[in-house]
Amino acid sequence: MAIYTKKGDSGRTDTFSGKVMDKDDFLIEACGTVDELNAVLGLLSSFSQDAKLNSQIEDIQQDLFLIGAELTGSKSILPSTEVSKLELWIDEIESDLPPLHNFILPGGRKTASLLHLSRTICRRAERRVVSASKNKKIGNHLLIYLNRLSDFLFVAGRMMNYKKKVEDKQWKGKKLL
Repeated sequence: MAIYTKKGDSGRTDTFSGKVMDKDDFLIEACGTVDELNAVLGLLSSFSQDAKLNSQIEDIQQDLFLIGAELTGSKSILPSTEVSKLELWIDEIESDLPPLHNFILPGGRKTASLLHLSRTICRRAERRVVSASKNKKIGNHLLIYLNRLSDFLFVAGRMMNYKKKVEDKQWKGKKLL
């Protein structure tokens, strides 16, 4: 079976729910950005040697497929427990990190840098979902999940540097606190 179907040649695409949509639809744009996030997380896990992080990333990738399906017309399928799971992971990581008093520059080790890149893509996905929600009713739980996911990716990036004894580079502006 060929990978190409030629169905998308006219600028429309089939979705997981069976709905056909324009490729430049706000929902398809949001779904595409979620897919981009999923791909960069796959890249991240190929560099990471941290088994726990890789397991968490795979779990998140599964969630992102559910989000994509929901954005393109499937019923609400992302379990509400997924936000609580992210919050638990964030709390666990933060309990081991020194407190943050300044903005930090993204970077450090490869895995940490890719986590910071993933965070920025996640924030863009969140903005795309907000834009799409102005034209179509989208469950608030998707925005909450993406917001919490970006928080997780941030603290996970800090943790990867901390484990490797790479100090976060502080922004040289005013102190936050």
